[in-house]
Amino acid sequence: MKDIKKAIILPTIVAASLCAQAQTPADSAATDTCFVFTEVISLPSTSVKDQNKSGTCWSFAGTSFFENEIRRAGGDSLDISEMYTVRRCFEDKAERYIRMNGATNFAAGGSILDVPYVWERYGALPEQAYPGIAYGEDKHVHAELDAVLTAYVKAVASNPNKRISTAWRDGLNGILDAYLGKVPETFTYNGRTYTPESFAAAQPLKTSDFVALTSFTHHPQYSQFPLEVADNWLWGQYWNLPLDEFKAVVDNSLAKGYTVVWAADVSEPGFRWTDGVALMPKGKQDSDLEGTELARWVKLSDKDRENERYSFSGPVEEIEVTPESRQQMFDRQETTDDHGMEIVGVATDQKGNRYYKVKNSWDTNQKYDGYFYVSEPYFLAKTLSILVNRKALPENTARKLNLR
Repeated sequence: MKDIKKAIILPTIVAASLCAQAQTPADSAATDTCFVFTEVISLPSTSVKDQNKSGTCWSFAGTSFFENEIRRAGGDSLDISEMYTVRRCFEDKAERYIRMNGATNFAAGGSILDVPYVWERYGALPEQAYPGIAYGEDKHVHAELDAVLTAYVKAVASNPNKRISTAWRDGLNGILDAYLGKVPETFTYNGRTYTPESFAAAQPLKTSDFVALTSFTHHPQYSQFPLEVADNWLWGQYWNLPLDEFKAVVDNSLAKGYTVVWAADVSEPGFRWTDGVALMPKGKQDSDLEGTELARWVKLSDKDRENERYSFSGPVEEIEVTPESRQQMFDRQETTDDHGMEIVGVATDQKGNRYYKVKNSWDTNQKYDGYFYVSEPYFLAKTLSILVNRKALPENTARKLNLR
């Protein structure tokens, strides 16, 4: 607990240049053309993992969150298997897909509620007991697995025998065993023998502590509804909050030492993973251009114009996000359910703009070793949902949701 408090109180400066010449915030030329982040909150976290070529970001984000919740509560620093959760979800997705005659989603993606779902029903395994790579690769590569599973469940759901056989679950488990490995009934960890259920029960973590939240206007505020995205295959319930209150939950959670699972759209031109930053730039408009600049602009291809419209090499003016504009982006499917990550801190740039520090699952071969900084406008515009510990909710919000 002291380490968390220390991380919150002591700010650090991250020299984050998108250009070669920048050195420090004191260099005025550098601060106009580069990002220099000062971390205000940076919560301790387990190591960055790599989902590689798999559509399992949701499991990596939720698992990292659980690892950090266990640490925060005084437990061990664990490396928990993401692929055990993925496997259990594939099993249950297939069950629903067959029961629904194929009229539901079956895919590698998932929601922020899937890790708590598996933890509660099937327990957990440490990474060493279930690495989930049994197909001749060093890292997760799931294209073949996804294709085989999809073809299999579609064939079963088509019901060619006019009634479903008693063998299809064995066939599904045979595929999962071949690619991800057989699930051990028991395993030894730190000298003790566990089952997946007893291993989860031994951790200082309760799934009832976690609450899923979102912010849209097409459902009543302070009510629950199943978020309408395909990967919410459980039709899990999300509490709906006003946008300012939704953001306040994240800020309060981080201030209290709780990390946050973050589901968001990462397809925007302002999402620059290799540069370690995500912005929602206001963008150049024809009316902003004059003379030779306009003449050059109109000669660009549509693709080049789009790239230049949102080009930046340092802090820029960003869009103003309202509940109405956010809703329109979701309704028009400009905001899509792309990626799951974990928010672990807060930072400011050299102009005082505020960002969230985010832990990703795309390895560490990037500017900030697997972390990046998301501006508040980007968060407000492109967030689908969050998962938080209910103990981190502001008191007034918790009362409105009857969660105190």
